[in-house]
Amino acid sequence: MKKASFYTLGCKVNQYETEAMAELFSDAGYEICDFNEKADIYVINTCSVTNMGDRKSRQIIRRAKKTNPNAVIAVTGCYAQTAPDEVLSIDGVNIVIGTKDRKNIVTLTEALDSSSNINHVSDIMTNHEFEELQIKKYSNRTRAFIKIQEGCNQFCSYCIIPYARGPVRSRPKQEVIREIRELSGNGFKEIILVGIHVASYGVDLGGTSLADLIADADKTDGVERIRLSSIEPMTLNRQFIDSIKGSSKLCHHFHISLQSGCDATLKRMNRKYTTAQFKEIVDGLREAFDDVAVTTDIMVGFPGETDEEFNATVDFIKEVSFADAHVFQYSRRRGTPAAKRPDQIAPNVKDERSKIIIKETQRTRDEFISRFIGKTMRVLFEQPARDGLFEGKTDNYITVHAPSDIDLNDQFRNVLLEKNINGTVIGKIID
Repeated sequence: MKKASFYTLGCKVNQYETEAMAELFSDAGYEICDFNEKADIYVINTCSVTNMGDRKSRQIIRRAKKTNPNAVIAVTGCYAQTAPDEVLSIDGVNIVIGTKDRKNIVTLTEALDSSSNINHVSDIMTNHEFEELQIKKYSNRTRAFIKIQEGCNQFCSYCIIPYARGPVRSRPKQEVIREIRELSGNGFKEIILVGIHVASYGVDLGGTSLADLIADADKTDGVERIRLSSIEPMTLNRQFIDSIKGSSKLCHHFHISLQSGCDATLKRMNRKYTTAQFKEIVDGLREAFDDVAVTTDIMVGFPGETDEEFNATVDFIKEVSFADAHVFQYSRRRGTPAAKRPDQIAPNVKDERSKIIIKETQRTRDEFISRFIGKTMRVLFEQPARDGLFEGKTDNYITVHAPSDIDLNDQFRNVLLEKNINGTVIGKIID
């Protein structure tokens, strides 16, 4: 039996697409093996959000070639889409597919040998159809990702993703609901709606929206939780919040991308909101859901970011008090407007600013968690942790470890939250 192996870099959308491609190979009779094993075909799903993503992609490609010099190596994903010639020049790469036509990856790779060198990337900006890549078999039965849309029309000045993923294409609502029903029938308890720009779901379809999709998903039997992946702020207006606050299944956790707490920096980033609008959105969510967790992304060292602008971000973080944050440094992306700016920030300054923001967001995270210590919350357990502990998540995305003599995977339990240790809560099962 032929073997295929996969490696994924980057976001949850990439993870979804890799699993879908692996299923295509499995259905075609391939054995799916570990990436460190000798395989006939290696598929590397790349990321291009940062320079580190590009570098890591190249390292993984070379590793596959070293494991089996005679294998066919296919490279997909954002790095492949934005720099196909560069990827194709890497020793061992046989085909570059990019972010389109992944549904045909089996037939595309089976026609090749280890001497092939094919650029299969096409202009993604002219693509206006959602490519169906569906997962029917998951290795666990706890949480399932469902990709609901592709592409982004925002064109933030630092971001390469619109050029890698193309314009917004939404998956038909009936297809999303059908997959939710199918996954529910297979025992999944939590569904996570993912996409490149989830907030834009439905703008290209007419007559439907993300709120409509959530309402229909909420009525689907079997699934007990619906979770949103990262969402842009301006979607979460009062009308949207009013439409979702009656949902019995939507998790009270919203990951809203801030990027900067300074209006001047946001304007240079070509973000479509102000800090005042962002704060109003957070206040609206907290009024609607008293246990809501608001988490975020924060970029430091954007070109031209002065000490005053950075300090404004620190002050805004203190004001909003996020439940958690992903803090990262600006990375120059070739082909974006921000990359051309002469006022790039020195690496040592970015390092120092990162440390300050991380320290502050860890403080606000611990403040958020402290509100729930001593309370009993419903936890969906996902996997063993260590020393007889099992790991799970509350509805509002607090990570909980609890001891148990029985396997808790895929089960809900009521847990008394007792102690916070570096962002993970130790709890005791009480039912």
